[in-house]
Amino acid sequence: MFRRQPVPDNSSKTNTQSNRQDWETLAEKELKASPETLTWHTAEGIDIKPLYTAEDLDGIDHLDTMPGIKPFVRGPRATMYAGRPWTIRQYAGFSTAQESNAFYRRNLAAGQKGLSVAFDLATHRGYDSDHPRVEGDVGKAGVAIDSVEDMKLLFDGIPLKDMSVSMTMNGAVIPILASFIVAGEEQGCSRAELSGTIQNDILKEFMVRNTYIYPPEPSMRIVADIIEYTAKEMPRFNSISISGYHMQEAGATLVQELAFTLADGREYVRAALAKGLNVDEFAGRLSFFFAIGMNFFMEAAKLRAARLLWSRIMEEFEPKKPGSLMLRTHCQTSGVSLAEQDPYNNVIRTAYEALSAVLGGTQSLHTNALDEAMALPTDFSARIARNTQLILQHETGVTKVVDPLAGSYYVESLTNELAEKAWALIEEVENLGGMTKAVADGLPKRLIEEAATLRQAKVDRSEEIIVGVNKFRLENEDDIDILAIDNSAVRKSQIERLEKVRRQRDPKKLEETLAALADVAKTGTGNLLEAAVEAARARATVGEISDAMRQSFGDHAAVPEVVGDIYGPAYNGDPEYKTIVSRLSDYGNSSGKGKPKILVAKLGQDGHDRGAKVIASAFGDIGFEVLAGPLFQTPEEAADLAVKEKVQVVGMSSLAAGHRTLAPQLVEALKQKGAENVIVVVGGVIPRQDYEYLLERGVAAVFGPGTNVLDAANSIIDLLEGKRRNAVA
Repeated sequence: MFRRQPVPDNSSKTNTQSNRQDWETLAEKELKASPETLTWHTAEGIDIKPLYTAEDLDGIDHLDTMPGIKPFVRGPRATMYAGRPWTIRQYAGFSTAQESNAFYRRNLAAGQKGLSVAFDLATHRGYDSDHPRVEGDVGKAGVAIDSVEDMKLLFDGIPLKDMSVSMTMNGAVIPILASFIVAGEEQGCSRAELSGTIQNDILKEFMVRNTYIYPPEPSMRIVADIIEYTAKEMPRFNSISISGYHMQEAGATLVQELAFTLADGREYVRAALAKGLNVDEFAGRLSFFFAIGMNFFMEAAKLRAARLLWSRIMEEFEPKKPGSLMLRTHCQTSGVSLAEQDPYNNVIRTAYEALSAVLGGTQSLHTNALDEAMALPTDFSARIARNTQLILQHETGVTKVVDPLAGSYYVESLTNELAEKAWALIEEVENLGGMTKAVADGLPKRLIEEAATLRQAKVDRSEEIIVGVNKFRLENEDDIDILAIDNSAVRKSQIERLEKVRRQRDPKKLEETLAALADVAKTGTGNLLEAAVEAARARATVGEISDAMRQSFGDHAAVPEVVGDIYGPAYNGDPEYKTIVSRLSDYGNSSGKGKPKILVAKLGQDGHDRGAKVIASAFGDIGFEVLAGPLFQTPEEAADLAVKEKVQVVGMSSLAAGHRTLAPQLVEALKQKGAENVIVVVGGVIPRQDYEYLLERGVAAVFGPGTNVLDAANSIIDLLEGKRRNAVA
């Protein structure tokens, strides 16, 4: 599909074939076997050979293309970093707007060139900080923003006329962007002068990240309204950042990340066209966001393939401007590749991932800090992460040449093969009726969860090596200093500022603007963002603006589903796996209760469910009866479900730092319901410094990042047997 017709044989090719045969003979002597035994079978279904030659480039169409020119394989700009290096961004935000502002200022003074804002999960889900459902989430994993006043504090002393601001926001995208626009105006920066990007990628939320609010159909309307508004009012602002990052973080293969991200982009273009926009009005304001993991050459090839495929997709819409065919991307080094164990290894991982992104031709880059497997970054770790990019730009020489990997037998072949496999998956989505339909049918989510579970099995079996985690591990590890957020103090300060905003605003103006927004949502006429800007100007809060749309749109509630027969078959014939399956079966028989029942619970507004889904799937294969709880439960709701379903164990999965508040509340809620014998365990992104705190408050076991699933299962059986022995005694 992406290859030309093979060129006729010539002497050069004959020499290549002859040399390859000579190499195979030498390799067989060295290996005492066929060189095919060196083939690497990747999760993407691509077989990586130990040797690539000119023959592997036969018929590939893009080899003679140039950077800045369709199909943009070699880069979206002609001069790339030789003319201007990529933008250094650091994705950051924590606790209050004041604290985040101080952090941004320090980073900008030290060489950072753009801001990338992380919001807390209460904000993502459209709740004000005083809402009872978000007690454990305020100021955790991002900055709490409740109103324009918070947004003004966030950018205090940072001239928005001169600063590009990227905001990762999808669910509450309307109130957040409206508040940003008003904050800019009140700083003296008109909306036309604002530059940056809003993520505004809701399809990805339904697939993997789960910080949605409304059902898919009205959510797609929100996307289209933002594209329409920014196309007309904000010429320097990117209306959408189509994100594959969270797909890879949830376990997607690179082919899946590539295909589903571009298929999402195609769907958003169609939504904008349905609003009556001309494709050239907005295509240049679309941007993409990819994860960069540890498969070094494949990640670089992925970015090259993404540009190739996007230009092909955009040709369908017949744009007149060449730039409308161009894919521009931000990249972030992988969070899931970071390890709690031997954490200074993360500096090296991030550096290699950053280099891969640069060699692939990213336009901006965030480098993760070494401690982000456990907590938000400290100033110390953030400085190392930022300096990683500065060293790449100023000391390595990689900015001097455009697309230095071009012509590599391996990379060019890999670029083409990724493109072919991703295109086949894109076509499968098209045959289902497009990405919205595919998401509703659950295809992307299922494939990604299967890939995540299979990879976990490979890591647990040490078929995939992670240095310091499943091999070369230190016996005694030193704790490192991590950033601790006082959740209760942050929430208290947010509530005080909310109360002040509510006292000082004009109630009549507030009511009028919220009613107008609700009417736009209900009737389908007008633009939601335009109406929300007026509400934000009247000091409507994030929660109030979200609720005004909830009246018509309702809330989306996903039905949790768990894949099966992935983890177990990966252990086929393994004696350790057989032993644990047998042990669990023996426990069930001797207890007289059959399979032990475990509730895998997600509490608070943490929608990151990769770990929960992997555990649920693996434990189901091992022989537990698994109940996957719904997202966004309160501790009381989870305790009610545990009692109703008569579970013996509740496993709380926490990836967003809410464990110190939510886990003790869960233990207490179970006690209040007379279910103190239910075992509570907690797993996820939990610093070692918090283990004792949780154990002292009734949690029976803590499983931190990198825990082997079989080790966790054995520990839970130990707890079950201990409980039974105690009950007998």
